[in-house]
Amino acid sequence: MLSSAALRKTGTGWEFVSEEALEDFVEAHLESLLGLTLIKRQYTVNEQRCDIIAVDDNKSLAVLELKNGEDRYIVQQLTRYYHALLESKPFADQVNYDRPVRLVAIAPSFHRDSFTDRKYNHLLLEFLEFAIVPDRDNLYLHLKDVDTGHTSQVKITYQERESTENIPSPPKALLKLLSKCELIQQQEILKIRHKLLSFDKRMEEVVSAGSIKYGNGNSKNSKFCAELCSDSKGTIILFLWLPLKNLTSKTIGRARIWTNWNNKALIEGYVKSGVGRKISATKKTIIYRGWKMIAILNPDNYKKYNEYERQNIYEKIKRSNIDTAWQAYKTILNSQLVTYEELRCIEEYIADIEVNTVVPGVYDFYYSFKELTLSYHSIDSLINLSLDKWLSKIQ
Repeated sequence: MLSSAALRKTGTGWEFVSEEALEDFVEAHLESLLGLTLIKRQYTVNEQRCDIIAVDDNKSLAVLELKNGEDRYIVQQLTRYYHALLESKPFADQVNYDRPVRLVAIAPSFHRDSFTDRKYNHLLLEFLEFAIVPDRDNLYLHLKDVDTGHTSQVKITYQERESTENIPSPPKALLKLLSKCELIQQQEILKIRHKLLSFDKRMEEVVSAGSIKYGNGNSKNSKFCAELCSDSKGTIILFLWLPLKNLTSKTIGRARIWTNWNNKALIEGYVKSGVGRKISATKKTIIYRGWKMIAILNPDNYKKYNEYERQNIYEKIKRSNIDTAWQAYKTILNSQLVTYEELRCIEEYIADIEVNTVVPGVYDFYYSFKELTLSYHSIDSLINLSLDKWLSKIQ
């Protein structure tokens, strides 16, 4: 735990260098900022890992989730923590579980979806926005309750990280990968690269056959946090070194990430080496079926089939997608990972049920599908986590 803060200067102000640095600082000032006493940090209960567990003077439990950037799934996280803690009731000698539990989200800003999620959640959820505010020669952390407007603050004794404006130009291998991408994807990949290389002066960009890795060198003992490579068709694939078991395990694995390059992301699986043939095969099968469903209904395609035959083929492919949706549904219930395309099958199945009001036998399962929490993350939160874990491994 640090009483000072690891900060870096940005074009618009100051920021914590990582989520871990933010947690360090809030932990050190729990009493002055929130009137709380720490019980445990990074506490795992029923496979849910809570950032900070604390109590107030009345032994009321407070659960804190901290984000160094906007994250639209923070309400779901706190709800899962609440459920796990109420099931197990740890630290019973320090906590009065008959009193209401405070669920406290701390972030620089909150996504509008988080406000919607909170509106229909019956738990006691507090949104606190933080900002690093300069005042003459000093810096202060301001913590503002978005509902009441109440603000608390504490002076920051900080350690400024070395300037990283001298980040080198992208290597030829990366430029070759980017040449096959759309402009928005190029921009986001370069943005991610800048974030990785500006995180710590020990971060290096290591080019090897078919991939670009980010870590502290390329020796046998080097630790990595991210990798960019491409499949046989030239599609760029992002890997991040992340905790196993829904990000709760202490064990770190090389995770294959799907992203729309607009801050929406999904962990599709953990791959020790290569691009993950099984994951690629699953995605390829579902993508091909989607293409076939569109093509088969065009009278100019597959002219050897009449309209009735084409419709039968279409329905057969559609049934395969429904089967995929059900298998993916069961996989998620077992806390296992699925691909983006499998999640799309679930989403399309739900949409199809909603549009086609007379579908025999589906309404018994409709609400089960609707209540399923799909495993999307923000790409920023995953990158922040990978950086935090990388930093803890090399220190």
